[in-house]
Amino acid sequence: MTASLVTDPLRFNMIEQQIRPWNVLDLEILELLTEVRREDYVPAAHRGMAFFDMDIPLGDGPGQVMLSPKMEARLLQDLQVKKTDSVLEIGTGSGYMAALLGARAARVLTLEIDPKLAATAAQTLQRNGVGNVEVRHADGAQPLPSGPTFDVILLSGSVARIPQNLLGSLNIGGRLAAIVGDEPVMRAHFVTRTAEGKWDTQEPWDTIAPRLLNFPEPSRFNF
Repeated sequence: MTASLVTDPLRFNMIEQQIRPWNVLDLEILELLTEVRREDYVPAAHRGMAFFDMDIPLGDGPGQVMLSPKMEARLLQDLQVKKTDSVLEIGTGSGYMAALLGARAARVLTLEIDPKLAATAAQTLQRNGVGNVEVRHADGAQPLPSGPTFDVILLSGSVARIPQNLLGSLNIGGRLAAIVGDEPVMRAHFVTRTAEGKWDTQEPWDTIAPRLLNFPEPSRFNF
């Protein structure tokens, strides 16, 4: 990645000063970040913060944010999405991560619990010519209807633990990514379904992310 490939200095600085230092070194991912314009998915009121190293507010509800650029890039890289993959994302938000996934995969289904965010994301994706992403207003914490399975599942937010039903919705060889734990300690989990009834889990890096709504929380007892 050279300055000549990124004409916008703010985008260049985002990639070179935030994303590369977070071990995002896949040149195809870095190039994709120059092609899918992050600012096109940021609410107008916050567009000046499009390239900042921060979560950007999207709505009025808790946890309604656009994840920081480095986290989105690292998740995308470590999931190793292929052109033949079918993808499920839970937590559409602005639609930016779905657009990145769509550029790497065959098709993407993304679920958003907030109807306004779902409608806005669908319009933004359509306006930017993303044709292989379906935005669905749905609660991703609810069990999926039986039938479709996926090569990649991404939870774009944190959960206390990985839902078992989502692990069962992975194809053999499929990968799931989620941020798991409680503040101040959360870890990225990457789970690969290696065979029927067998999964391999890697926890390569620490981070913090807002909670996805309605996923189970562990019981806490006060003594």
